[in-house]
Amino acid sequence: MFFVFESIVLDMRSIKANAIIENDKAALADMLTTGEAARLLNSSRQHVVDLCDRGDLPFETVGTHRRVRRADVESLRDRTLRLTRDQRRSLWLAFAVAGRIVMDPRGARSLALRNLEMMREIARGQARSWLDEWERLLDAPIEDMLAALTSRSPRCRDLRQNSPFAGVLSEAERDQVLASWIEYESGRT
Repeated sequence: MFFVFESIVLDMRSIKANAIIENDKAALADMLTTGEAARLLNSSRQHVVDLCDRGDLPFETVGTHRRVRRADVESLRDRTLRLTRDQRRSLWLAFAVAGRIVMDPRGARSLALRNLEMMREIARGQARSWLDEWERLLDAPIEDMLAALTSRSPRCRDLRQNSPFAGVLSEAERDQVLASWIEYESGRT
């Protein structure tokens, strides 16, 4: 009888240990490296580290490495994908610019390169790195440039604030896009 009882206790301990191991495996699968989180957020790994250090993204330390929960990263991504009114306006203009680029890639690229030259003369700080990014995009396949122009990601929103595509749309086209956007926005509320 004692052996049967001991066997049952051992079986229960084994089941409990297996359950703990399975829970640990599930928790580990839910944890991401800062590099994996950066890919989900479409940002740099350093930006994720900065978010952790500022307390904007909870993390655990495994050895000397940070690990973040997938749910926390997805929540942050969803929060940052919501656009302000000004950002929605900027995105509408960017879609119109993208349409003009598709119609005349060489002309738009040439104008953007001239604008970049002028912008570099007065740019300081972070703006310089955005101009470097635009220069890289202007040398990349057109699809990369169009994706950056029309993305809702935080990185691309900042990139659009330093756009070298001034003048791609005529004043009349710009006014028409903004009038359409205002009409659309008034129907949203």
